[in-house]
Amino acid sequence: MTNRRIILTPRPSRAIAPAEAVEPTFNFTMALPGHASSRHTKRAYFRWIDQYLVDVAGLKPTVGAARVHRMMALPVRLLQQSLSAAQLRAWLGILVRADHGKQGIQQARAAVVTLSSLLAEAGLLDEYASATIARVRPPKADEGQRPGRWLSPDQIRQLIAASREIATSDPQRLRNHVITGILCTMALRRDELSLVRWGDLSVQNDRPVLRVRGKGRKTAIIDVPRPILSLIDRWHDLLERLDRVDPASPMLRRMHKGGRVGKRGLSPDGIWLVVGDAAEYAGLGHVAPHDLRRSVAGALHEGGVPIDKISKLLRHSNIAVTERYLNRLPKANEGALLMSDLLGLETDWVGEW
Repeated sequence: MTNRRIILTPRPSRAIAPAEAVEPTFNFTMALPGHASSRHTKRAYFRWIDQYLVDVAGLKPTVGAARVHRMMALPVRLLQQSLSAAQLRAWLGILVRADHGKQGIQQARAAVVTLSSLLAEAGLLDEYASATIARVRPPKADEGQRPGRWLSPDQIRQLIAASREIATSDPQRLRNHVITGILCTMALRRDELSLVRWGDLSVQNDRPVLRVRGKGRKTAIIDVPRPILSLIDRWHDLLERLDRVDPASPMLRRMHKGGRVGKRGLSPDGIWLVVGDAAEYAGLGHVAPHDLRRSVAGALHEGGVPIDKISKLLRHSNIAVTERYLNRLPKANEGALLMSDLLGLETDWVGEW
């Protein structure tokens, strides 16, 4: 109950009459610290709560600063009407049908459960309702697990080329090439890539390296391949001609209509759009940024790279995590192919029909 004064904020009234009632709002951004382990989780919770209110309450979707503003002033009455175990269970079913992965669905559930719990702590939601929401279980793995893509090296090259071809200007073409080049070699997560600043790039012991901010506020140093460094240098030179590049400024920038380079950094959702649009253009179907991380691991593993080096690149807590990661990749199962060869079946066999 002690948090009520901080997180319960009145929405400014646009009416002149002072007697008009002010609708109470809930400041999710103030209440969340201590309940989200990292800035990545915090951003993800904002995204899922926004999506929940879009799907369940019929609000319009928001992005960027507008989404943060919404999280700072969530209408209490709307939350009370929209938060229930039945509605959460139905919403998770919607996410399953939309092919969201198991991890994403679990995170979506956690975001709603956390919000309802904080509302109950503030006395704004019935504790029984909050408890029943917390008992809603996410769909089973076979229902909620989106089958990840594992691209071949040729498909990765196609996606990188497509990221350039979908651009509408030379700056966007170069920026997209930097995005897919880094994702397809250095195996960064999209959240990590969006946080990269120019000051994170340096030379250590005659090796170009990039400092990456990972999960749980962990940082790591990753060697930058020379071809990727060349791309980054060209992108840096382009930005320098447009505006002075500050070490604290984001490496990746948003693009405006007409090919104008913005000053604000590219969001994780923006990176997702670049990858998704490039994959569709290349005829690869649905490909998520994390699929590229999975594909890097798979290609290195098939190429005979020791698992400890793969684990270090992925920045897993230990090799056992990497082993589980690689075990989820679809393994070759060639029994049917061998049987076809034993029978002497040819590709024109169906021609008999």
